[in-house]
Amino acid sequence: MISFFKRFADLISPRACPICGMRMTVTEEVLCASCNRHLPRTFFWEHPLDNEMAKTFWIQIPVEKVAALFYYEAQSEASRLIYQLKYKGHPEIGEQLGKMAAEEMKESGFFEGIDALVPVPLTPEREKERGYNQSMEIAMGIHHATGIPVIPNSLCRKAFAGSQTLKDRRSRQENVINAFQLLRPSDLTGKHLLLIDDVVTTGATLVACGQEVMKAKPRAISILSLGYTRD
Repeated sequence: MISFFKRFADLISPRACPICGMRMTVTEEVLCASCNRHLPRTFFWEHPLDNEMAKTFWIQIPVEKVAALFYYEAQSEASRLIYQLKYKGHPEIGEQLGKMAAEEMKESGFFEGIDALVPVPLTPEREKERGYNQSMEIAMGIHHATGIPVIPNSLCRKAFAGSQTLKDRRSRQENVINAFQLLRPSDLTGKHLLLIDDVVTTGATLVACGQEVMKAKPRAISILSLGYTRD
C-alpha cells in the first residue's frame, strides 16, 4: 500500500521521469510506466555465461556471470538515465535502477552464489567533483534488493587520464592500464565477487579492475552493469 506520507510528498514535490520528463505517479519509482516498458532490456541474465556482453571478457579475465539491464546507445532515450546519473547530480537514479535490475534478475537465479558486490571505484578527485560514485549507488540498490553485502574500500582507482566516453577501443584499454590497486585483498579472498559498473562499452575498465581483483584470489568473478553498448 502507498503510505499517506509518500502520497503527500509526491503531491508537494512531483517527480519527473528522467527519460521523457513527464510527471510520474506515486506508484512509479525511477521511470514512468511507458518508458519502463520501452527500455531496451538485454535479458542477458537469462544466459549469463553465454551472451554478447560475456564474450567481451572471454580470455581477458575469467568470468562466471555477466549481465546488463539495457542496451546503451549514445543520444538514445535510455542514455538520458546514465547522463542524469553521472553528470546531473542524481545519485538516486543509480540506486533505484540497481534495485530494479536486481529485482528483475533475481528470478533467473543470477545472484545465487554471489558473496559480495564490488563497485568500480573512481579516483578521489573525480568522486569529490561528482559528489558520489555512481557504481556505489548502483551497488547499494542491488544490496537493498538482494541483501548481498557491498565491499566498498578494498580497491582504489589510482589513475585517471580523462573520460573513456570519446576514446576508441585501443585508447580505452591504454587509459586504464594499471589504473586500479588492491587495498585490502583479504576482504575479497575466497569470495564470489560481482563487479558493478554503470556502462560497459569495450569492457576495458572492468578488465583492468578484474585483473587487479584476481590478485586477491577470489573464488569467482561476475559482472553487472546498467548499460551495455553494442559494437
